Amino acid sequence: MLDAQPQSATASFPSKLCFSALALQLTRKSTEILCILLHVYLNRETCSAQAHTPVTCSVSQQTLPPLVLLSVACGDDTVNSLQILKDCWRLYQDTVKEAKRKYFSKIFSSNSHNPRVLFKSIDSVLNAPQSGCLEASHKLSNDFMCFFIEKVATTRALISSTESDPSVLIPCSAVFNQFEPVSLSYLEDVVGHLRPSGSPNDPVPPQFFKEIFPSIGQAVLTVINSSLISGVVPANFKHAVVQPLLKKPALDHTVLANYRRISKLSFMSKILEKIVHCQLMDFLNENGILEVFQSGFKNFHSTESALLKVFNDILLTCDSGNHVVLVLLDLTAAFDTVDHNILLSRLHHLAGIRGTALKWFRSYLCDRTFSVNFLGYESSSATFQSGVPQGSILGPLLFSLYLQPLGTILRRHGISFHCYADDCQIYLPLKQKEAFSIKPLLACLEDIKSWMSLNFLRCNSSKTEVILFGPSGPCEPPAIDLGPLAEYFKSVVTNLGFKMDSDFKLDSQIRATVKSSFYHLRRLAKIRPILSRPHLETVIHAFISCRLDYCNALYCGVSQHLLSRLQLVQNSAARLLTKTRKREHITPILASLHWLPVYHRVHFKILMFVFKCLNGLAPTYLSELLHPYSPPRSLRSADKLLLEVPRSKRKLRGDRAFSIAAPNLWNNLPQHIREAPSLSTFKTHLKTHFYSLA
Repeated sequence: MLDAQPQSATASFPSKLCFSALALQLTRKSTEILCILLHVYLNRETCSAQAHTPVTCSVSQQTLPPLVLLSVACGDDTVNSLQILKDCWRLYQDTVKEAKRKYFSKIFSSNSHNPRVLFKSIDSVLNAPQSGCLEASHKLSNDFMCFFIEKVATTRALISSTESDPSVLIPCSAVFNQFEPVSLSYLEDVVGHLRPSGSPNDPVPPQFFKEIFPSIGQAVLTVINSSLISGVVPANFKHAVVQPLLKKPALDHTVLANYRRISKLSFMSKILEKIVHCQLMDFLNENGILEVFQSGFKNFHSTESALLKVFNDILLTCDSGNHVVLVLLDLTAAFDTVDHNILLSRLHHLAGIRGTALKWFRSYLCDRTFSVNFLGYESSSATFQSGVPQGSILGPLLFSLYLQPLGTILRRHGISFHCYADDCQIYLPLKQKEAFSIKPLLACLEDIKSWMSLNFLRCNSSKTEVILFGPSGPCEPPAIDLGPLAEYFKSVVTNLGFKMDSDFKLDSQIRATVKSSFYHLRRLAKIRPILSRPHLETVIHAFISCRLDYCNALYCGVSQHLLSRLQLVQNSAARLLTKTRKREHITPILASLHWLPVYHRVHFKILMFVFKCLNGLAPTYLSELLHPYSPPRSLRSADKLLLEVPRSKRKLRGDRAFSIAAPNLWNNLPQHIREAPSLSTFKTHLKTHFYSLA
């Protein structure tokens, strides 16, 4: 009977919303009305919940305050009073621990794929020392706002203009004129798959929005389709709430430059952006408009696939007896300095976006505003004069289209490259017969610099890194003249979070992985008492397994000594989870957990890439590295789904390249695994196969 009234209140809401939905179609302020409806609904439901389920101190009711019993025991020297105190204190502690366990179990269950939330939760349990915090105020929030504006303005002011454009633009023959309205069922599917993240100014939390969507779906559909048809983005969809976040805990918290700008957009705006993104991506993919060697924020693409391609090219070049120079470029505030007029021109000429669709993007980019919210204090609003929205769904795609001409410059100079968002990798073979000349690379970098200046982009020289690779052993600058690039030379560089060394040993990467993994294992050991085993395993996968698996396809051919260090991390994680003593044999424990050893995890990852390449689930640049085996004459092996294995000269170079190592591993699999009809089936059979080998 207690919950009867809230249910009736909820049930009556859709009927009232039907009338409101009709009003939405008759007014231009549809988004404002929807926000008001959500506010009213939330307030009424909150009041109903508080009236029928008021907050109670259940823990206090279950246990008498121990301090009260302590005073009783001190005044009474009987053993009975002391025992009551002990029992009460034990019950109190057990109740608090159970409440803690339930609270954090719920957090860990709902955020198993969100390491940031998990890390923050663990910090709250361990009471991690804070480096300090600024005293929040409206003035400080306004100071942050001014700082972020001045930072972008200063960056653009430092860019020296140039009159010549080294890029050659090829107009797009395909045309995209307008977005198609969506159905309610499609919209419901989009909302259901969106991550529940929004803005602090959202009328209701995103998760609650998703739960009540069946009641408000028709109203949301009206707002979305009105924007798609008219080519106008509602003004409140274009406001971002910026929350400053200290880049590293050890940095000085009083220096505003040490804070990173975290932009949060409304959940409704993300729904609209997701629909636009899907329709635009379908058009771009169908017409082959996107840059092939841009792996940022694309389906089937990742940092690992990008590094696998670059690593493969470098290893094959070194296997042929040549050297390779790799230049890593980083752009300063790249997303913030994008010029809106240039971007709209790119969308028009390079992507073929015209008509209402181009009008929509113009509305999307213009008159965007933001305010800074620091610890609950919000600044006044300011306007974005440039840049693509950070924290948005469309931002990365628009930025990749903005960078599109960069590929034409690099290809004209014969330079190999790969990009991941604003991180650019440029590499060139250095041949002995050409005296290891880097002149083509220097000429290309000059053209890139000119193009960036023309497009209000600036290379961050402090983060530019150069490394040399050789056919045998590490390569140093004295052996090859790098000219003006010598000042950026390093023997170990960090490429998309992965440390690459000039000798391909990868010991620096493995050392860093082991260090960070054991740090997190020590922290997890402290909170093990308040976590159930399933939740502890979830956290271990989020903090340890993901580190062991990050770009582990590149570990192919690495020495067993280095892999054993990673295996030690996995063994320690398994012992922590199962409470196993150090002297007990680890192999049965890993088998009981269904954890593949590190060595087999490397081969497992490579073979997963192979299956995806053969079934259209991987980037084109990886699929093109694999070729079906075609025997010179009719043989039974022609029907076994084998791959051609290219020849190599050096075991520590060519044999480690994906295009050689992957076919070798694939051809050694049992035929029934190679013939798996789906990815899930292949994954299951492959795991079973490796378990039998472990």
